[in-house]
Amino acid sequence: MRITRTVAGRSRRAAVLVTTGLTASALLLTGCSSDSDSSDTSSDANGKITLTVADFGQFGYKEAGLFAKYHELNPNITVKEDTTAEEKNYYPKLLQQLSAGSGLADVQGIEVGRVKELADTKADQFADLSKVIDVNEWVSWKEKQATTKDGKVIGAGTDIGPMSLCYNTELFRKAGLPTDRKDVAAKIAGGWEDYLKLGEEYKKKAPAGTYFMDSASAMYNAVVSSNAKQYYDESGRPVYKDSASVKQGWDLSAEAADKKLTQGLAQFGDPWKAALRKSTMATVACPAWMAGQISIAAGDANKGKWDITTAPGETAANWGGSFLGVPTAGKHVAEASKLVKWLTAPEQQAAVFKAIGSFPSNKGAYDLPDVKNAKLPYFNDAPIGQIYADEAKSIPETVLGPKDAVIKDTISTQINNMEQRGTSPDKAWKAATEAIDKAIG
Repeated sequence: MRITRTVAGRSRRAAVLVTTGLTASALLLTGCSSDSDSSDTSSDANGKITLTVADFGQFGYKEAGLFAKYHELNPNITVKEDTTAEEKNYYPKLLQQLSAGSGLADVQGIEVGRVKELADTKADQFADLSKVIDVNEWVSWKEKQATTKDGKVIGAGTDIGPMSLCYNTELFRKAGLPTDRKDVAAKIAGGWEDYLKLGEEYKKKAPAGTYFMDSASAMYNAVVSSNAKQYYDESGRPVYKDSASVKQGWDLSAEAADKKLTQGLAQFGDPWKAALRKSTMATVACPAWMAGQISIAAGDANKGKWDITTAPGETAANWGGSFLGVPTAGKHVAEASKLVKWLTAPEQQAAVFKAIGSFPSNKGAYDLPDVKNAKLPYFNDAPIGQIYADEAKSIPETVLGPKDAVIKDTISTQINNMEQRGTSPDKAWKAATEAIDKAIG
């Protein structure tokens, strides 16, 4: 399932209830697909073609019925999906296949934390999708992430992760805090510093055995994600040691750990899921895909106890997102490119959003009813279509680097050590920088 994708210190996604009335337990049935026959890309005697799509976690195409629909529209084409549960296992295999020039699917999924590395080092092995798609259809910063210096586009944007804040209204009420989403937004309007102040208010009257947030590392990623410059500068030089956004995120995380505002749980593990089920955490930094994680882990018993409001501060943030690329080694590059164009068109992105909650990167989807009018029944009917679309349009263009994912993962690990082991901020930072320098050279 795509919910096990672990890049940049996070798992990736689960099915999110949107305009349908599905329950979290029903969504567990969506599972992950694993059509593993990725070698059959040849035409048969009747001119019929099988296209393979290799991806990771849960892209939502099967759940939305899109492969079957594409076959109805194109009877000579059958699409098969080969899904790897975790991106950390998928990406090394993709690199090996690119190096060998064989074993590749007709369409390959690409995680945002990897796209810069592929654009810099493997662009010649991907078809130029700028000749197929209109990049202006996407939010401005999305397609730039997959564009080389000479203008080649190696991937069409699928989803993005605009930021919000999920909070447990029952715990807020018991702690004497406001529960209306507009009132909560006002309390954190000044930014993540205000978020920590709200955490201190919560702690004063918090129900026994509960914590303000799940993880300081999650807050760290949310803070950094709201800045254009994160780990690299425009020249491609790693600047994470001097990055203002990294410093802000690290300092706030250290403060949260020191003040015991966090339960110190690595996200998406069994203890984290149990904490949601038992309602021991009051807030979770919430990119669009996170709501589904919460609803499934917390279960039906907690439906209606959660709500969603805008993220702290005035700066929009994005956490996550993927692309679809077409390897030039494929036997059906033209047909695969047409499939990618269709899968990433507004109507199909809206269908995926309705099916699993992956928020579209194609702006044309935002005015479609399944996106514009989307609400989450589990989260007190939070108007997520409006919340996420408003944020998506104002997210700053991020400077990506080839090893963004490695840097994020390593820093997140050390923040977890501050929370769980009591490691001092200085020692944790030293360990993080030494590991990163060794990894990126």
